[in-house]
Amino acid sequence: MSRTRIVLWLSLTLRSARILCRAQFMDGQPQTPPGSAAMENGTGPCGEERPPEAQETMVTEGTAKIAFPSANEVFYNPVQEFNRDLTCAVITEFARIQLGAKGIQIKVPGEKDMQKVVVDLSEQEEDKAELKEGAKLAPGDHPRTAAVGEICEEGLRILEGLAASGLRSIRFAREVPGLRCVVANDASARAVDLMHRNVQLNDVAHLVQPSQADARMLMYQHQRVSDRFDVIDLDPYGSPAPFLDSAVQAVSEGGLLCVTCTDMAVLAGNSGETCYSKYGAMAVKSRACHEMALRIVLHSLDLRANCYQRFVVPVLSVSADFYVRVFVRVFTGQAKVKASASKQALVFQCVGCGAFHLQHLSKASGAPGGRVKFSAACGPPVGPECEHCGQRHQLSGPLWAEPIHDLDFVGRVLAAVSASPGRFRTSERIRGVLSVITEELPDVPLYYTLDQLSSTIHCNTPSLLQLRSALLHAGFRVSLSHACKNAVKTDAPSSAIWDIMRCWEKENPVKRERLSETSPAFRILGVEPRLQANFTIRDDANPSSRQRGLRRFQANPEANWGPRPRARPGGKAAGKAMEERRKLFQNKRKELAEDPDQRAARLKTFPCKRFREGTCERGDQCCYSHSTLTPKATAEAAPTDCPQTPNQSPPGPGAAAGPGVD
Repeated sequence: MSRTRIVLWLSLTLRSARILCRAQFMDGQPQTPPGSAAMENGTGPCGEERPPEAQETMVTEGTAKIAFPSANEVFYNPVQEFNRDLTCAVITEFARIQLGAKGIQIKVPGEKDMQKVVVDLSEQEEDKAELKEGAKLAPGDHPRTAAVGEICEEGLRILEGLAASGLRSIRFAREVPGLRCVVANDASARAVDLMHRNVQLNDVAHLVQPSQADARMLMYQHQRVSDRFDVIDLDPYGSPAPFLDSAVQAVSEGGLLCVTCTDMAVLAGNSGETCYSKYGAMAVKSRACHEMALRIVLHSLDLRANCYQRFVVPVLSVSADFYVRVFVRVFTGQAKVKASASKQALVFQCVGCGAFHLQHLSKASGAPGGRVKFSAACGPPVGPECEHCGQRHQLSGPLWAEPIHDLDFVGRVLAAVSASPGRFRTSERIRGVLSVITEELPDVPLYYTLDQLSSTIHCNTPSLLQLRSALLHAGFRVSLSHACKNAVKTDAPSSAIWDIMRCWEKENPVKRERLSETSPAFRILGVEPRLQANFTIRDDANPSSRQRGLRRFQANPEANWGPRPRARPGGKAAGKAMEERRKLFQNKRKELAEDPDQRAARLKTFPCKRFREGTCERGDQCCYSHSTLTPKATAEAAPTDCPQTPNQSPPGPGAAAGPGVD
């Protein structure tokens, strides 16, 4: 008992001493909330000075100027300026449509004043547009206008769920007219503190409202119709899958949902099971993987919206650099939700020749009274083996099988960017990408590539114009794809495509004796073409965007550009560690440069296999040793052939017992 009392007395004494010391320390320190001058001067909330490398640097993009920490504490990637520029252009045209239906015109800096026809993208707003077009202003009335940087009471409410430094939200406030408010949200306290400073720096505190919350909970709290946002922008690090369910509920009727996915390895088929767990679809490796990624994301969005009797209408879907970006409008309607199954399809892709076939999940047919009847689709569209090469099929999907762009809306954005090219720093690339999108076949999912077709049958690659001309001569439609520079998007069946390639092989023959009888090339070339291809180049084979040489891909803006490491607290140390790790694993699969004399001396330490068998005819010219082999040496390192002899390759460094291991 005495020992217990002593322990209790000591614990109470120590606790009192800690409380007293803490009170004395707090009395001697000023009470500064997070984000005060202490934080601005580089000191932490406990009075500790932040390291010099944690100081901020100024970054200018568009009309916004932000203070960005040099350390990797808040995420920022300058390479995605194209993403942010395109988003500002899309939201501006969306605001023009939405406010135009209310009789409000927007003023875009640098854009000439012109009357633009209001084009509504939803069937629900057609009646409003007709009424608006028929209405006339009374004498003395002036049309209402909305300018950049001003609060529009009937304007758009925008939510950026993962704002980081707030750059995107600040650009919305300074470059997009017709806004009521912009909520810039992030879960990081450091990011929100930085947002407060950047908002004050750009004088947009009346429009931008920084918020610190979990983006999912914030969107779940705005499910009510009166609380929903007109535009929701999600640009997370990696996959947006955790945020999609709440996003489709928090966007208003006909509102715009903007989503970025940077987990392209998952969407492109490197991990099909992971893709299914995140997006509800299996992805396989394919030459059309970039467009397949777009369609998988659209399928995932529509699937989550269907749970709440809502559906999505794609406005613009872009594959660029290392990510995909989709813009969709969300509507509510039970009748339209019933048609969602008919918009999804599975893909049967041959592992040998790459031919693919789509199998829709449902089919729609007309019924008496003008009704539409939906029923299960019949299939599969292929047999157990590929009809062209005899190989098996891989199954992927389901994915979105309907058009992934609204060409009218894309044309509006393209016209607006072309009218004021100095508005964005990446205007040239936006024009190039959108021009190719307007030329794409909207009703043809996926595509083939030139190198895929020629490498399958081991022949020379035809030029893009020759293949396009052959398809046009045969009566098929053909177009490019913005997702791949050598893509061929066509409504021709796979049998016609391989007939054209057979005709091309007759003009550029391959050595049939080198082909294995089980290879896809042997099976494909063993069939006579039923279609006689004409490779004479046509004038309409070269699309307008290609003739004008529009820019679609950006040059590397900086060294090691691309995906950036995730932001971490005290990010400078993490950044250094990441750089060291990258340098450590650079060129890890390449053989190190070796001096020829060193290599010759190293190879001479291994006995020659042919000399042991008595068949080596190189004598002293042999790169391996012809010395008498002892039993021990023979057992430890068996000889091998010289690398100069046919069908042999030099040994690589790191072999367990050196080259010549039997």
